[in-house]
Amino acid sequence: MARVKIYSSDYCPYCSRAKALLQQRGVTDYEEIVVDGKPELRARMTQLTGRTSVPQIFVGETHVGGCDDLHALDRSGGLVPLLQA
Repeated sequence: MARVKIYSSDYCPYCSRAKALLQQRGVTDYEEIVVDGKPELRARMTQLTGRTSVPQIFVGETHVGGCDDLHALDRSGGLVPLLQA
């Protein structure tokens, strides 16, 4: 299974939704980077993604985007193959 990294916030309902979907698709081990109160981590996330909102999700080297992007990828049938790559 591909490595998953998620930039998140502890109080973000979209982060919780994204993590729940990943778990439904069999992802039990992922790297979570909580950016709350850590401007250097948020700046790094913004530099990598061009976005300032959380969550920001990577599957392998692919930037999937945020929660809505993750759900859209799943609905289109693209998430599971990306996870299995």
